[in-house]
Amino acid sequence: MAWSPLEQFAIISLIPIHIGNLYFSFTNSSLFMLLTINIVLLLVHSVTRNGGYLVPNAWQFLVEMIYDFVLRNLVNEQISGASSVKQRFFPLIFVTFTFLLFCNLIGMIPYSFTVTSHFIITLGLSLSLFIGITIIGFREHGLYFFSFLLPQGVPLALAPFLVLLELISYCFRALSLGIRLFANMMAGHSLVKILSGFAWTMLSMGGIMYLAYLAPFLIVFALTGLELGVAILQAYVFTILICIYLNDAINLH
Repeated sequence: MAWSPLEQFAIISLIPIHIGNLYFSFTNSSLFMLLTINIVLLLVHSVTRNGGYLVPNAWQFLVEMIYDFVLRNLVNEQISGASSVKQRFFPLIFVTFTFLLFCNLIGMIPYSFTVTSHFIITLGLSLSLFIGITIIGFREHGLYFFSFLLPQGVPLALAPFLVLLELISYCFRALSLGIRLFANMMAGHSLVKILSGFAWTMLSMGGIMYLAYLAPFLIVFALTGLELGVAILQAYVFTILICIYLNDAINLH
């Protein structure tokens, strides 16, 4: 059987469940999503259980850094309006960023599973958030929410074309969000896997050029560091786009 870098993305059924004609399965993807949620909840609970420490330890510092980053760089900068509006949506933004961040970072551990490397997961997340943002827009503005489809000052003859174009562009936001996260995580992990296999093959050959064969390993280490940065960056990009779309829905930009 030929080795493939895509084997790491295989969905494996751990606990098959049949309910009538419906088939459910607890897979490795479900396991790592559940593991991620539990790690985040345990981490937050452990640092806030007694009100925190006056001098933060490493874990409390990590949670406070994520909290401050989301509040300052995502919510306050990207969502305009009263502070009460920002506070109302802060839990959603914080949970989204933290979940994606830990999913991506856990996927960097050898022999683990990268949840965000599957399009169905990223699309499900982006689509659910997109539908929620649309509902918020209708709740805030009613039918006037449709006004974002027609920019001011547009000639009446171009209105039908622009409305259709804006509607398609608006609907494709969810698709582009899911594709961006999935494609970056899958491509990066595949490249690391390919170069790791190449480095191991070169190293196992031995010979007088043994030291020269260490070069692929150096490349793998550098690429792994880059992929770690991508894992953090993609969680940030996904969340900041959600903030921008949410701000558009609230303020009709």
